[in-house]
Amino acid sequence: MSYKVLHTLMFSDPDLNVFVVLDGASVADLLPKLDGERPEFCCLYRGELEPHLAKAAPYLVQLTPQTAFTKWVLDKGWGNHWGIFAVTEQNLREMRRHFRTFLKVISPEGKPLYFRYYDPRVLRVYLPTCNVQEMKTVFGPVESFFVEGGNPEVLLQFTPGQEGPVQKDIDLTKAM
Repeated sequence: MSYKVLHTLMFSDPDLNVFVVLDGASVADLLPKLDGERPEFCCLYRGELEPHLAKAAPYLVQLTPQTAFTKWVLDKGWGNHWGIFAVTEQNLREMRRHFRTFLKVISPEGKPLYFRYYDPRVLRVYLPTCNVQEMKTVFGPVESFFVEGGNPEVLLQFTPGQEGPVQKDIDLTKAM
């Protein structure tokens, strides 16, 4: 998919920050790429991680317009379920705090489970089912989520609405 189209849509408001939560389990060589490119990032898991867990962990990265890392994520990751994008006024520290709040959920049986909301295949199915309270929890300070659709030529934009999340489907082949 066209980097320029995705870039223009996500960075349309220069006063907002764009973040991606990347799924280390889906992105081969993510850690070397983060170390080499040096974007502002942090792991969503706490503490010192075993190497195999660090490799598969979710990473929050602040994207900057017109950088090699942003281009790499949009060019190579789109359509490959690498992660989800969030647009907000908040900084990396605040977004890490927010995104950590729902890494674990409790099953109906009372068992704690990891919630892989940062996989776009999960978030695009989960968000439309949210009631108002769940929406407030997931969105928090996020103004918009951007995720790839089941067809990667479609970008799904989710924003908070009065009765739950509002979904806008954007055909990337016709955008711009």
